[in-house]
Amino acid sequence: MSQLDVVKNECNNCRKCDLCKTRTNTVFADGVESSIIMLIGEAPGYWEDQKGKPFVGRAGALLDKILAAGDFYREKNIYICNTVKCRPPENRVPTPDEKAACRQFLDAQIETIKPKIILLCGAVATESMLGIKSGITKIRGQWYDGPNGAKMMPIFHPSYLLRNPSKEKGSPKWLMWQDIKKIKQYYNELLAE
Repeated sequence: MSQLDVVKNECNNCRKCDLCKTRTNTVFADGVESSIIMLIGEAPGYWEDQKGKPFVGRAGALLDKILAAGDFYREKNIYICNTVKCRPPENRVPTPDEKAACRQFLDAQIETIKPKIILLCGAVATESMLGIKSGITKIRGQWYDGPNGAKMMPIFHPSYLLRNPSKEKGSPKWLMWQDIKKIKQYYNELLAE
C-alpha cells in the first residue's frame, strides 16, 4: 500500500466535520501520482460526490478540454484533487472549519507527490494555498512560491468559464488560454532540466 493509499483510506473514514454526514463518496484525487503538475480545485460537486472523482461534471469536461490544449491529461501527466474532499450541501463554498478539517489530506498529497507546478483552480483553492482573498481576476496567471520549491499559479475555475463563454481577447476564456500557454512553457522548461 502506497503512502497516498494510506492517506486516502484515512480520508475515506474521516469524521472531522459535518460533511461526512451528507457525502455519498469522498473525492480524494484523480490522475498520475508521479506527475510534476498538480491541480487543486475547490470541493466536489454533485457528480463528483456520486462518482468519487474530482471534476467529472460539466465543469470537469471543460477542464479536461482546457488541460488537453496544453497537452495535460489525467491518465498521462497531471494529478487533480480538491481543497475539501467531501461535497458541501447545495455546492456552497466550504467553510473555514471544513477546509481546516481536510487540510491534512491536501498537505499529505502535496508532500507525497512533490509537484513542481501547482495550479490553484478558483478562489477557494487560491485562498487556501496563498491566503489571498482578492479577486482571482487580479492574480490569475501569476507565479507564486509554493511548498517544496513548487511554483503555484491561480487560474479560473471552469464553472466560471462556463458562465462566461466569450472567447474574445481579454475575456476569461482568452485569459485562461494565455495561462495554459504560460504553464506549458514552464512545464517544458522543467522537463528539459
